Amino acid sequence: MAGEPTGGDLPPMRPVACRVRQNRPVLGPIVREARPKQWIKNVLVFAAPGAAGVLDDPHHVWRSLLGFVCLCLAASGTYYWNDILDVDKDRKHPTKRFRPIASGALPIGLAQVLGTVFLFGGIALAWVLNWKTGLTVTSYVALTSLYSTFLKHVAVLDLAAVALGFVLRAITGGVANDIVLSRWFLMTTTFGSLFIVTGKRYAEMVELGEGAVHTRRILEEYSLGYLRTILAASIGATIVTYCSWAFEVRELSGDNWPFYELSIGPMLTALMRYSLILERGQGGAPEEVFLSDRVLQALGLMWLVCVGLGVYV
Repeated sequence: MAGEPTGGDLPPMRPVACRVRQNRPVLGPIVREARPKQWIKNVLVFAAPGAAGVLDDPHHVWRSLLGFVCLCLAASGTYYWNDILDVDKDRKHPTKRFRPIASGALPIGLAQVLGTVFLFGGIALAWVLNWKTGLTVTSYVALTSLYSTFLKHVAVLDLAAVALGFVLRAITGGVANDIVLSRWFLMTTTFGSLFIVTGKRYAEMVELGEGAVHTRRILEEYSLGYLRTILAASIGATIVTYCSWAFEVRELSGDNWPFYELSIGPMLTALMRYSLILERGQGGAPEEVFLSDRVLQALGLMWLVCVGLGVYV
């Protein structure tokens, strides 16, 4: 019949291939973009209730878990929006170009919807828990949003913003359980967070060299010498404030066993171990370091045992 394609007019396979790519599953990219490995940072929610010795109470365990979920949802939402805003830069990065949004595996439109749902879902659940948790998680989202749009382009403020995000995680665990946080606990969390964040920047510069500024423009404002100075100051402050916390808690508990003081050993050794990893340029992804380094994991277990004995024995 006239107008019908003949054998030679049959369309090539290319349109079929396009349809296959368009219909590929997106569940995997959705999960990867949420970055479950990054949720390890939210374990800080359990720090305050753990130190207060209330995690043997199911009520406090449940509230701590809810706080953890709130932060995981909120954090995943910020990861989505951060990658949406940085999609062009990520495509030039040697490893970030494989992220779902940068690689095109996750459509930007869908990512915008999911990122918004995660953000507001985490905030809403936090307000259901109590108003203090709601305020803290809302502050966390506001901080991370401000970081993604402005603060990450301002030297020093970018370090302070990310470090404050860790502190807000720890505070979330305290307010979710109505626990009064020790000043030494907060200071240890602050300086320890600054050490981790600065170490991440330092490792990126060591690993990528001159090419680091093409993937994270703010690194142009820093030098290795300056970051070493911040690392030295922050690790020193972390050790001093942690020791102060350990001795203070021991006195308040009236315990004759030096479990809190013994926890200083694995804490100090872990900081030294991580400093060595940073010097090798391998601390660009702290969560991957903690999940892969067996020595750090062993030191973390020793620390948990010491503190756990101090709290519950």
